[in-house]
Amino acid sequence: MLFTVLLTNDDPIRQQMEDFYRRDEAEVLEHLLPIADISQAARSRAWERARTLVVNIRKAQHGKGGVDALLQEFALSTEEGIVLMCLAEALLRVPDRLTVDRLIRDKLADGDWSSHLGNSESLFVNASAWGLLLTGTVVNYNDEDNPRQFGLLKKTMGRLGEPVIRASVRYAMQIMGTQFVMGTSIERALERAREPEERGYRYSYDMLGEAACTAPDAQRYFDSYLNAIEAIGKAAAGRGPETSPGISVKLSAIHPRYEFAQRERVMAELVPRLKTLALAAKRHDIGFTVDAEEADRLMLSLDIIEAVFADPELGDWEGFGIAVQAYQKRSLFVIEWLRALTLRVGRRMMVRLVKGAYWDTEIKLAQVEGLAGYPVFTRKAGTDVSYQACAARLLAYRDSLYPQFATHNAYTVATILELDSARSGYEFQRLHGMGETLYDQVVAEAKVPCRVYAPVGVHADLLAYLVRRLLENGANSSFVNNIVDENIPVEALLEDPVETVRGWRRKTNPNIPLPVDLYGSERANAAGMDLSEPVTLAAAREAMKQWLRTLPLSPELSGTLQEVRNPADHGELVGTIA
Repeated sequence: MLFTVLLTNDDPIRQQMEDFYRRDEAEVLEHLLPIADISQAARSRAWERARTLVVNIRKAQHGKGGVDALLQEFALSTEEGIVLMCLAEALLRVPDRLTVDRLIRDKLADGDWSSHLGNSESLFVNASAWGLLLTGTVVNYNDEDNPRQFGLLKKTMGRLGEPVIRASVRYAMQIMGTQFVMGTSIERALERAREPEERGYRYSYDMLGEAACTAPDAQRYFDSYLNAIEAIGKAAAGRGPETSPGISVKLSAIHPRYEFAQRERVMAELVPRLKTLALAAKRHDIGFTVDAEEADRLMLSLDIIEAVFADPELGDWEGFGIAVQAYQKRSLFVIEWLRALTLRVGRRMMVRLVKGAYWDTEIKLAQVEGLAGYPVFTRKAGTDVSYQACAARLLAYRDSLYPQFATHNAYTVATILELDSARSGYEFQRLHGMGETLYDQVVAEAKVPCRVYAPVGVHADLLAYLVRRLLENGANSSFVNNIVDENIPVEALLEDPVETVRGWRRKTNPNIPLPVDLYGSERANAAGMDLSEPVTLAAAREAMKQWLRTLPLSPELSGTLQEVRNPADHGELVGTIA
């Protein structure tokens, strides 16, 4: 059944998605550049607007802390930034206290935390540096060769023991978490959102938690979503999906086998669950966005979304939405497919355009599997070109799509404002704890609304989300990281991605070889099979059929013959052996 569904797909837009899945990066960009381009006059206005935004952001940052300053001080270009990221991610998986103590000792003891003291005007950042310095030194106190630099204070802290330090590190992680998480419960998050909502902000709540591994996990996440929808619905009070708070749902959270190989089961079990949540959101007339997942599950996601969105029980409700990742080479065709779907169904859909949060994973998976190419762009400017092209299409399709532009890049914001003069029929989005100064200006001056993507959950569920944000925004190429670094000229943050890409002699990142070339001249990488691609599956199926036609294998052998049967189907005789 799975092969039949896949191989009889005659949708030309879906076929284009398949064609562009891992296509050569230069070919993809040549297709996108004309769509992403704007006039020279518009480019000049965007540059001036973006420059004003950045200058005002830097003025407002003086003496102000928060996540932006923390990411800049402990960026992933520093050894300490990498240590913090590793520690945050690893603490999620540590099973016992002894291992926690050893992990903290290993990660913090050798960090040069003192070099970060006083570098930032943020009290939050400096307090974090002091805490990490003290923790790292005290953990190392019991080492015999460690000089007693902190005297009585150090000795006193050393006698308190590592349980105190372990608790301190966890508390420090919780403090970092409050900068990223709206509240530990949906009720607390809604209460905290009241003041920003009065200033013109909207909210989309994300119930923290990674993919469900078991049926009880999936049921727990499902119940959490249902409870949140009810709470959000009461707070929305019938304002409609555009102006009321909404919710974001991960498909991987509500089914333990949300994967391509389990398509039939997923369509039978996950679709009804998603429909139940969507109908609950419809009853309250709030926004309901299906969040983005890894690239190999995109086509399965679209199958699920089509099945639910086209269901007649949703009526004329216009709150259903989807997140589209611009860093995928086929993102423009996803927009086209959504356009066709909404016209066919006759109902508007919300579309959150993001740049993407799993870039590192997509690159590494393609390398490990030895695939023909990458599903994502290997240079940031390539992703920015794709984002602009998708934004232009979304603005052109506002009669059936409601664009939601999620970005913290001032130049991207300015370009979108130049793509549209009406200032209506769309919104911007930002992450909670980030980009406040940028969007305070946009909401007040451009009069375009902004929705805050606000995670909700406890500390144990935060760490994986926190790591994604650190990876996404802590890199030295990140706009969020660089905008608060006054050593970087303002003009360096305002490069037009279309002009940048057109100026490249080589469109791919020279530091990221294709998966087959991962080992350079030493040897070719072992080639794998992408079992989420219909073309690959079709070829594998045909090869299997040809082999099956040769069964049973009966070579001329002497001696006693023994049957060899298929271990998955004992009724199938593979052959005989002597």
